[in-house]
Amino acid sequence: MFEYARPLNRLIEELRKIPGIGAKTAQRIAFYVLGLPQQEADSLAEAITQARQRVFHCSVCNNITHVDPCLICTDSDRLDEELCVVEEPYNISSIEKTGVFRGRYHVLLGALAPLKGKGPEDLGADKLLDRIRGGRFREVILATNPTVEGEATAHYLAGLLRSYPLRLTRLAMGLPVGADLDFADQVTIRKALEGRTELRD
Repeated sequence: MFEYARPLNRLIEELRKIPGIGAKTAQRIAFYVLGLPQQEADSLAEAITQARQRVFHCSVCNNITHVDPCLICTDSDRLDEELCVVEEPYNISSIEKTGVFRGRYHVLLGALAPLKGKGPEDLGADKLLDRIRGGRFREVILATNPTVEGEATAHYLAGLLRSYPLRLTRLAMGLPVGADLDFADQVTIRKALEGRTELRD
């Protein structure tokens, strides 16, 4: 059975550990890296090392940052009345790209996933509750992913937050713009029907 040289094989195996990277993609990336000029390869390795050493979680919101508190938490132009709760730091960039939301964020660093051993105690809900008790928030947007785990997490957090004088909202889910009903699954269509809006002149 054919095997690559050990250093190359190790690189491929390490790349395969990245979520969404399969064996063939890992192999292509490994050969791409091998084909880089030495200076570019060194720069890539240094960027990975520096990111790992200098980036950490914000002590306030759990976002990824290189300063503490993060730039969003210290931005005086943002609204202190709205708090958007997301699962992972990269979810923030998706929302920020819309240019619509100008409130604060709280990152859970995961979702409820009993089969993966992630229970309520792993969500860090105490930190979220402390922020709500000590803040001026009027609305909490539960922007967890539209998955079984995300739905369970939103339901769990809603239960914890119902005793607070807050407006609790959930991101609308349903058909994306440009979608064809024939290609939508039943869950998507059901969510679209549940979240339907009234047409006005």
